[in-house]
Amino acid sequence: QVQLAESGGGSVQSGGSLTLSCAASGYTDNSASMGWFRQVPGKEREGVAAIDRDGNTGYADSVKGRFTISQDNAKRIISLQMNNLKPEDTAMYYCVADSPGSPASLLLRAGRLPLEPDFNYWGQGTQVTVSS
Repeated sequence: QVQLAESGGGSVQSGGSLTLSCAASGYTDNSASMGWFRQVPGKEREGVAAIDRDGNTGYADSVKGRFTISQDNAKRIISLQMNNLKPEDTAMYYCVADSPGSPASLLLRAGRLPLEPDFNYWGQGTQVTVSS
């Protein structure tokens, strides 16, 4: 059973920084792609960033140049460094991971951000609040 455990959410003022982390456990195959989605109550979830086993990354246009996703493959941990945070970044952030054979890695190699259906596993979420 794959489990994802997020940490690092919190409250920060506009212009500040936060780092989210997600540890994956239960994988028998270490080839999974992982990433982050976020959701504001009443709105659809949106992809934020993702990374595959080889380090190919994808970002939402709204966070390019401000957020950086990275990974520690050995420990199966991903991090999301969020700089210059804005009030519109306020959301619940979810760590996601795919199953072997999913199209997520192919999309990332093409420079595209995978979509919600490309990920099979979801964390419980961690809240990020940015005040103006």
